[in-house]
Amino acid sequence: MKAVALSTLLGLFAIGAASCQDSGTKNTSKIPKTKMKEKAVDERGAPPEGSETITLGAGCFWCVEAVYQQLEGVHSVVSGYMGGFVQNPTYEQICQKNTGHIEVVQVIYDPKKIPTSDVLAWFWELHDPTSKDQQGADKGPQYRSAVFFHSEEQKKATEASMKEAQKMFKKPIVTEIRKVVKFWGAEDYHQDFYFLNKRRNGYCRVVIQPKLLKLKLKD
Repeated sequence: MKAVALSTLLGLFAIGAASCQDSGTKNTSKIPKTKMKEKAVDERGAPPEGSETITLGAGCFWCVEAVYQQLEGVHSVVSGYMGGFVQNPTYEQICQKNTGHIEVVQVIYDPKKIPTSDVLAWFWELHDPTSKDQQGADKGPQYRSAVFFHSEEQKKATEASMKEAQKMFKKPIVTEIRKVVKFWGAEDYHQDFYFLNKRRNGYCRVVIQPKLLKLKLKD
């Protein structure tokens, strides 16, 4: 996913927008009317009182991070790995597709500014939850769709949100809803990747940028 050879850029461009959503699988779109931050950066300092954490897998974590970083009420977004059986995995191990981990982002947010329902609504919009182990050109079990809930309230909210989201899709949603387990932060170079590398990285230009434009976000 991350290292994109020049010979594959044209192919990626052709399917870049499809990495966000395959129009053939979707009936409609319901992008939340969330207020956007002036600058897509994590907040400094401790999370606000009453903040919540939710962990989301929706394909390439660079893509998912670039969306949630822009939403008002999101305190921080950290890319990492969850759900596998190898302790403290590296990105190279994840790429072998045999550790059981999923690429995820851990989102800390203020539910008074952005409710859990809106956090989840963005989740259904930013990827194709009907695609098993694949988003666009990114293939493998590490790219499967998953919500790791941190409370029973989040579990119920996710189940209700998925039921409602199913109305937007022609195919069954295959998203896994699982209780949170150990989160392993990804290597430093994966953090804030899009906004630090969008001018010089091919994947950012041909895959992530079209996704953001389709979602009416900053590119």
